[in-house]
Amino acid sequence: MSEIINNRANRVRTLKSLIAELHRGMPAEAVKAKLRELVRRTDSSEILSMEQELIAGGMPAAEIQAMCDLHSQVTRDVLAPHASQALAPGHPIGTFRLENAALRVRLLQFRAHMGSVLGGGGEAAILAWRQTLEELMDVDKHYQRKERLLFPYLERHGLSGPSNVMRGKDDEVREQLKNLTEALTLAGVEEARLLAAAGESAATAIEEMIHKEENILFPVCLDAFTEDEWAEIREASPRYGWRLVEPREGFRPAAQTPEGAVPPAANEGVQLPTGRLNLAQLAGLFTTLPLDITFVDADDRVVFFTGGPGRIFSRSKAILGRKVQHCHPPGSQDVVDRILEDFRSGRQSVAEFWMRFMGKMVHTRFLAVRDEAGAYLGILEVTQDIGPIQRLNGERRLLEYGNDAPGEAGKNSTGEGNLGIES
Repeated sequence: MSEIINNRANRVRTLKSLIAELHRGMPAEAVKAKLRELVRRTDSSEILSMEQELIAGGMPAAEIQAMCDLHSQVTRDVLAPHASQALAPGHPIGTFRLENAALRVRLLQFRAHMGSVLGGGGEAAILAWRQTLEELMDVDKHYQRKERLLFPYLERHGLSGPSNVMRGKDDEVREQLKNLTEALTLAGVEEARLLAAAGESAATAIEEMIHKEENILFPVCLDAFTEDEWAEIREASPRYGWRLVEPREGFRPAAQTPEGAVPPAANEGVQLPTGRLNLAQLAGLFTTLPLDITFVDADDRVVFFTGGPGRIFSRSKAILGRKVQHCHPPGSQDVVDRILEDFRSGRQSVAEFWMRFMGKMVHTRFLAVRDEAGAYLGILEVTQDIGPIQRLNGERRLLEYGNDAPGEAGKNSTGEGNLGIES
């Protein structure tokens, strides 16, 4: 066994050394030749371990992200095929693979319609290209499930660096598709032909991600994750949706209660400074709040979030215990780190952001949480759709039920039901 471990450790070190040479300018073909000579055969877990060690050694994740596709190209010849595993229908990895198969079909159609545009197909060809592009945009659901469900468990198993790199590559695909969609929406025939290079770049980026998922990410996850973890992933998957396919039925493992753990009684009370609530009341209260709450503790780990069907930003139980820095795209991590540093030091206590998201006007506040002595306990994130509040007009002093936007139907109402609310 020690010989196997040492051989693996040596392969990872050699991989790391040669990839570092690639970053320093060694030609890709020369790196490929050395890999074939010195490494000969590696597996998906060693590729991720190599990237993890590069990051731990001080190489910025952004640099690895920039070279990620080149890493993939030079290691393909030495990457051992993963032994096929029989998966029950509906297993999360099986669904990911079905989505990738459907995605490959859409890429063929995408390139065919793009070729028709280049060949002088006119407005009809452009319309067909746009429609296929809209279907490709739906890959965001696939990426969200991967990022929010697979990556947190990878981090639990000690692989946080590569997941951050892959998330950055996902964001590159999203940005390419978004930019192409905006440009193609406004393009005439001549302008559309000029967008073919951008279209090919986006298609190639998606293909590269499929390769990384199928040959590196998925095999590592299948080897590392427990049945309980897969059960949690499957349970949380529907909130992010599917792209182009629906999961099959058959995979229904039951997550086990940890040995020795005793579920708390629903009527067990929690004494707070301003009152007492039992657990059922607390759960109902947090689910009913008309805003989203997430709490990050003093160690920068997500330890709580509110549920409910109306969440603006989806959450899954997989993020519990996860470093908050890993819950944000690499491009915004410097802002997250600054907020954490400012709150922890006491320089600041509130950070606010607002933006348009999915047709809503979203307001997010980050609030430093401190105890009575001023010691830092963590960060409370509060997110709310403030669009209905912005639309308030006049006054409503009469009781009126309904689903209308606040301030619209009832602003001129008269009649029974005045509760005597005073300003």
